[in-house]
Amino acid sequence: MLRMILKRSLIAVPSLIGVIIVTFLLTRALPGDPAAYFAGPAATKEAIEQVRVKLGLDKPLIVQFGNYVADLARGDLGTSLTTGQPVATDIRNRLPASAELTLLGLIVSMLIAVPLGILAATKPGSLADHLCRVISTAGVSLPVFFTGLILVYVFYYLLGIAPAPLGRLDTFLSAPPRITGFYLIDSAIAGNGEVFVSSLKQLVLPAMTLAIFSLAPIARMTRASMLAVLASDFVRTARASGLSPATVIVTYAFRNAMIPVVTTLGMVFSFLLGANVLVEKVFAWPGIGSYAVEALVASDFAPLQGFVLTMAVMYVLLNLLIDILYGVIDPRVRIEA
Repeated sequence: MLRMILKRSLIAVPSLIGVIIVTFLLTRALPGDPAAYFAGPAATKEAIEQVRVKLGLDKPLIVQFGNYVADLARGDLGTSLTTGQPVATDIRNRLPASAELTLLGLIVSMLIAVPLGILAATKPGSLADHLCRVISTAGVSLPVFFTGLILVYVFYYLLGIAPAPLGRLDTFLSAPPRITGFYLIDSAIAGNGEVFVSSLKQLVLPAMTLAIFSLAPIARMTRASMLAVLASDFVRTARASGLSPATVIVTYAFRNAMIPVVTTLGMVFSFLLGANVLVEKVFAWPGIGSYAVEALVASDFAPLQGFVLTMAVMYVLLNLLIDILYGVIDPRVRIEA
């Protein structure tokens, strides 16, 4: 297993190098002039040129890239011109907000999609099977930002049962003492029930938006994988041996159907990291997605590069975790590795 982890880690290095190069070139190819933006609309050409020199944008592209790589080697992601803070600090402060939202959305999606997919596979043609297909079609068809706006319109504007989509916490409450950065966990540790309930209420609509977006692939893959396993010889043998239906489905069928489902979960999580950008803007969520959008509008290179690099590292770690889960679920994977 350790050899497999080292091998996967080494394979990821060229990918990260490619991400660094491509991100650097794409940010420089974006329309807009950071020097003109930060100099102000009334700035003269001389003032804009002074800002450009101060930002190092007057140097050749290869020199800028060399300086960027040298800073990365020291763990320096640069400084955000919009916030005035180091990019690493901004990302460290905002990443827990995005992670809490994404993980809760994925958990809600799994709690609905996996049982629904199993039920649809065990009873083909039933109401549950048709419901699975309808939900899958709706989840794929609806854009994630549109789903978020519909939920806000119905539950906040029409029904008034959801809080205003204005961040992680009610405006009259203070954030809990920072331990993990996850408001639910930190407020529970601090024993602050009011903050816990408020943060949970604020999470419901954006988490449901992400859950609806990710329901379709998880439910469809669970159903398809379970149908294939249920038709196999060893499942028929288990049934002929007199084992209970629950034992056959949970112990024999579902465990063998889990590898495609785990693969889908990894893909869905990576999709949710991208969908977070839109959801955070809809719900004014102070995560790294909204941070990247603000940097993009301002043509602020350092936060954009830091955001993309952070997403790339998280994607690599996610794939490594999936490979480890493969070995836990199926011992044959460990033997082959």
